[in-house]
Amino acid sequence: MNPPQVPEGAGGPGAGASPEISLPVKTGRRKPPPPPPPGGDGDEEEDGMLRMSFLEHLEELRSRIIKSLIGVGVAFVLSLTFTNRLWEFVSQPAVQALTTLGYETDLAQITPMENFNVIWFKLPVVCSIFLSCPWILYQVWAFVSPGLYRRERRWAAPFILISAGLFILGGVFAYFVVFRFGLTFLLGLGRGQHIKPVVSVTEYFDLFVNVILGVGVVFELPVLIFFLTLLRIVTPSFLVRHSRYAILAIFIIAAVITPTPDVFNLMLFATPMCLLFYVGVFASYLLILRREQRRFPWRKALTVFTVVLLLLGVVLTIAITRYGLRVVPHWPFLTR
Repeated sequence: MNPPQVPEGAGGPGAGASPEISLPVKTGRRKPPPPPPPGGDGDEEEDGMLRMSFLEHLEELRSRIIKSLIGVGVAFVLSLTFTNRLWEFVSQPAVQALTTLGYETDLAQITPMENFNVIWFKLPVVCSIFLSCPWILYQVWAFVSPGLYRRERRWAAPFILISAGLFILGGVFAYFVVFRFGLTFLLGLGRGQHIKPVVSVTEYFDLFVNVILGVGVVFELPVLIFFLTLLRIVTPSFLVRHSRYAILAIFIIAAVITPTPDVFNLMLFATPMCLLFYVGVFASYLLILRREQRRFPWRKALTVFTVVLLLLGVVLTIAITRYGLRVVPHWPFLTR
């Protein structure tokens, strides 16, 4: 009998047997994703930013404007109780300028409603703007702050205090320096030429408001530069590279706002603006250092500042003791 044939491909150690191949078995489960890295400061700050739609932004803007107007209204009511004293304060530069030039010190009323419109309406409005300035700035910050990082929102209190302080400082500088010298110059142009100045209440008050508010707004230049740096729109290096264009713009603005066309008053107004520009650049530089977690060498800076003050004190002492000058509470602050 013939032996039984083994089918081809049947297992056996003999020829033609193919080795078994093991394939991976799919269990239907995915490998769990790796745990997220620990949240850094950037993630926390991103989470702190509020996300608002366009309509929500408009609603928020409407709410802030209404609250600002309410604050101005409350300050307006308070200003009405001090109207007479306020007018004495406002008219004092005119009285001083007319007295210095040897003219009568009374302003002219051209129309019957002029005194009422100026003294009992326009003057309290301007005063209420000054009084409510911190409240208005707070509303501006409250509208902008949701779009800032959590760390940058901590600048709220310094922003309000510094902005209000600079605005008031600009108004004080305009009242005691710019407006007084400008008004004396303008009223003295016709002196000795048979021209008697007749200043109306409305014209005087309009000029007063334009100069005081204009200088007050211009003194907000450091805050504007700091705010643009905070929003990453400009950098200190960019401002320094283009400082010549900024100085040119400052002189153009000074020529528009200054009530007189002479060079002396132009420089009297433009010089503080240039200083304020570089103060803003320095503030933005401090902000960049804080972002980069670096420190400013305050000790060296204070040492240099102290040396400069000592040198100025020495010069002032020599001017008083050797040249007979004395200090006076008005410009140029040193006279014989």
